[in-house]
Amino acid sequence: MSAQSRAAVLPAFEAPLEIQSFDVPEPAANSAVVDVEFAGVCGTDVHIQNGRMPIHAPVVLGHETVGRVAALGEGMTHDVLGEPLEVGDAVAWQNSIACGRCTYCLVEQEPTLCTGSRLIYGMNQPADAFPQLSGGWAEKMYLQPGTIMVKLPEGITPRDVIPLGCAGPTAVHGVLHEVQINFGDTVVVQGSGPVGVAAAIYAQLSGARRVILVGGPAVRLEAAANLGVGHEYFDVTDGGDTEERISAVKALTPQGLGADVVIECAGIPSAVAEGIEMCRPAGQYCVIGQYTDHGTTPINPHYITRKQLRMHGSWGFSPQHYIRYIQSLPRLLEQFDLASLLTEYPLTAVNSALEDVKAGRVMKAVLLPGRAGN
Repeated sequence: MSAQSRAAVLPAFEAPLEIQSFDVPEPAANSAVVDVEFAGVCGTDVHIQNGRMPIHAPVVLGHETVGRVAALGEGMTHDVLGEPLEVGDAVAWQNSIACGRCTYCLVEQEPTLCTGSRLIYGMNQPADAFPQLSGGWAEKMYLQPGTIMVKLPEGITPRDVIPLGCAGPTAVHGVLHEVQINFGDTVVVQGSGPVGVAAAIYAQLSGARRVILVGGPAVRLEAAANLGVGHEYFDVTDGGDTEERISAVKALTPQGLGADVVIECAGIPSAVAEGIEMCRPAGQYCVIGQYTDHGTTPINPHYITRKQLRMHGSWGFSPQHYIRYIQSLPRLLEQFDLASLLTEYPLTAVNSALEDVKAGRVMKAVLLPGRAGN
């Protein structure tokens, strides 16, 4: 294990990231050090850089990470599913550790709502305190006790895991656990970024007859179509009228009444009112994309009552969702060329990757921290 690791550090909000070097600590009991092979750039990282989350800077960003075991601390002999761990094993890990003691962890069984000292890699672990290397935009990363680590299934590589990053388990939570999609349903997904694409994938695999993607820009809708995700596409960036778009979407649904399920993955507050109108009476509406606070938006609650909609909120994901995502990858890879979503960048090009994500020029930007030539 090398003595130092480079990492991309956000020194202050609204500032470009800097490449810095840190000492790599030896793993304590029930901890591990991993060599990072792939680290995703998420829309949430853009929001963090812009100061939309109440965290401490400086911070090593990166909450979507996959790699290989570099060193194991005492007691770290197996992954969460009981598979033996050795140096060199390909592993993935959940990006948060709930406190395990509060009401939401113990009673409600909803650790995403943890009110204790919830640790989130790449977000609320500052780079000026031990162990410094707590984000994935680094050559090496320190995994603390309590991390949900999963040894990758046979035939699954780190590169297979990263295209859907945190979007995959986020969609598992919202699509497979919060709403109920029945065989033959019509599903509208608002948003065509990684979360929207992941939601559409799981909707299709759940038996939806028609999946309608409402998103943009066009390059992302084209990427989804080329992947075989979705059946109809509407570009919200084409300057079209909102009411006309709602009418056009509803015209594709049985009797023109609206979709059985509408899933918001756009991250834009105004999308919620539009999505509610796209639901049929007695349909379901699920808000997934509002992970960070983008402010209020006007809605007409009468539509919720008149249609007797079932409204769902889904925030992040719990260990069960992350594990289910990893376990679903063999099936996903049989049907979808997920690697086609990737645009790869060296660690030193982290600011370019962030700008491309911010502009919507790529579907999934991924850093390669450990690659030679970085």
